Formats: sequence, C-alpha cells, structure tokens
Amino acid sequence: MLFFNLSAFYFFYFAAVAVYIIFMPKVLHDIGYTPSEIGIIFALAPLMRFATPFLFLKHIKLDEKIFKLALFTSILSSIGFYFTLNNFYTFMLNNALLGVCLSLILPYIEVIALKELGKEKYGKSRLYGSIGFMVIALVLAKFLSEPQIALHYYLSINILIVIFSLMLLKYDVPHEETISSKPFSVLEYWPFWLSLFFMQMSFGGFYNFFTIYETEHNISLELTSYLWSFGVICEIVMFYYQAPLLKNNLLNIIKFAIAATTLRWLLLFLYPDNLYLTFFTQSIHAFSFGLYHSAVIIYLYKIYENKKLAQQFMYGVAYGLGGFVGALVAGWLYGEYLFLYSSIFALMSLIFVFFIKTERKI
Repeated sequence: MLFFNLSAFYFFYFAAVAVYIIFMPKVLHDIGYTPSEIGIIFALAPLMRFATPFLFLKHIKLDEKIFKLALFTSILSSIGFYFTLNNFYTFMLNNALLGVCLSLILPYIEVIALKELGKEKYGKSRLYGSIGFMVIALVLAKFLSEPQIALHYYLSINILIVIFSLMLLKYDVPHEETISSKPFSVLEYWPFWLSLFFMQMSFGGFYNFFTIYETEHNISLELTSYLWSFGVICEIVMFYYQAPLLKNNLLNIIKFAIAATTLRWLLLFLYPDNLYLTFFTQSIHAFSFGLYHSAVIIYLYKIYENKKLAQQFMYGVAYGLGGFVGALVAGWLYGEYLFLYSSIFALMSLIFVFFIKTERKI
C-alpha cells in the first residue's frame, strides 16, 4: 500500500508540474505577457522555495502540522489562479504563495520515500511521477483551447496530491534522533551547493521557454508535447533501471550527468530546428534529470544527519534559488543564444563538483 500511495503521489505531483512548466508559460504568452514578465513570474515561486528552508534552521519545525498547512494552502493558491491570471502583480504574488507550499511538500515526502523504500525501490516509485508528467504533456496539448482549461487541470490534480499526501502521513516518523549536536551547515559542502545552483540555473531556459522556443522554430505545439513526453519516457527507463548504477561512486555519477547536460544545451543551441537532434537532446533527460536527481538526493541523505532539512535545502538552493535566477536570466536573454548560455551554466556546475572533497566513497 505504501508503494502505491507514493507512486500515486508522484504521479499527480509531477502531472501538476507538467501543467505548470509546459503550458502555463504558453498560456501567459498567448494572453499578452512579455518574455521578461514570464521570467519574473516563474522566478518568484523558486525564490520562495529558496527562502523558506532558512526559517526551519531555528525558528520553525517542519512537522505534520506545518505539512498539512502547506497542503491546504496549495489548494487555495490553485483556486487563486482563476482570479489573478490576468493581472501581472496579483498572479506573481499567487505564485510566491505556491512556491512556499512546494518548498515543504515534496521534500517531506521524499524523506518518507527514501526511508521506507530505500534506493532500490525509490526509483521505481519515482518513475510514476515521470509517467504523470508525460500523460499531462500529451493530453493537455490536445485540449488546451483556452487558458481556463489549464487552470481546471491544475486545481483538480492539486486536490489529488493533497489526498495522497495525507494518506502517506501515517508512514512518517519523528526525525529528532537524526539531528545531532553537529549543526546543519551548507558551507561544509559549499562546492556541492554551488554546483546544484548552476545546474538548475541551466534549466531556466528549458523549463520556462522550451515550448515557446520550439514553436518559434516551426515545430507545432503538439509535436513539442511529444518532445517533452519523449524526454520523460527516457527518464522513466532510467528510474526503473538506475538502482545498480547508484551503487557506484555517486559523485562520479553526478559529474557524468552534468557533462551530458552541458552537451544537451549546446546541441539545442546549435540545431534548434533539427527535429532528430532535438529528440536526441531530449533523450539526455534520462541522465540530466533522472539519474542526476536520484544521485543528488541519495548523496545528501548520506552526508547530512538532518535529512528533512537537507532535502529542503536541496529543493531550496537548486530548484529554488537556481530556478529563480535561471528563470530571470532566461527571460532577459531569451533569443538565439539562450541555450548557449544554458550550456555555460551547466559547465560551471561541472567545474564546482571537482572541488568537492570527500574522504569516503559515496
């Protein structure tokens, strides 16, 4: 039952992510938002993900009560989309509120998943998130005839996320015993955190502008949804078969995944309208997200004793601060050279990994 509930949570959570990152930028673009405005809006939620974990260092404890509050507030934020969509400032603030909720929900569930399933079954459960992402990418592309449809999908899926999250709470256990007298420190592994930041920053152009970028290079919205889906299929295969790979040195796996991502963005810059090469770049998503994500969260799970806080900071620094800056920069730099800059950011991420000092094989 645990595996089913976790798989359902991941399915609906990343289905919601698909609505948000694939179609919402297109919706905003179609109703008159400029690229810079889109960049600002989709940068604010990641910024909140970055800021929120700092509250939990001393002031707040991430417990069941706070988790439930985040769940129900996320529904209120989803409802708020209906009333704020056509106003830049109110829609921006609504995204900020959603960002606070997201900074708590997924890290909380990830700790439960890693503890109860272990890395052997974690990938197989997590792959259902990729399936949910792919299903929405294919389905919504056919039915998105007006902006309100995307909002209907997002609210419905968010309600299902809350239902399965509440069902998973019975598997949660207190984690006070994992917090020793040694304080949580980001500076202890600063090159790793900087690498996380630049890696996610490199995704700013992809997550926020890939749909717009491809459709402006004469690839239809439906075919672009197939590109998204193909990348997710490759990611699913990786999640299913990655367990043996994760038994190797995690830092070497992370280096390989970042190097592959650097090549991915470079090819997308050089051949934006070459459909075959674009499909190839999407296949690299198996490494640049699927394998990379698992290696990173397992690495953090091993090196930090306060595991919930480590996962919060991972989503805060990478998907939060990195996503915030990446979205802003992508909005400012959107154009012919967008993915060249993305490739440079990924290369910087790779360089910082080589500065990580470890005394044991992780």
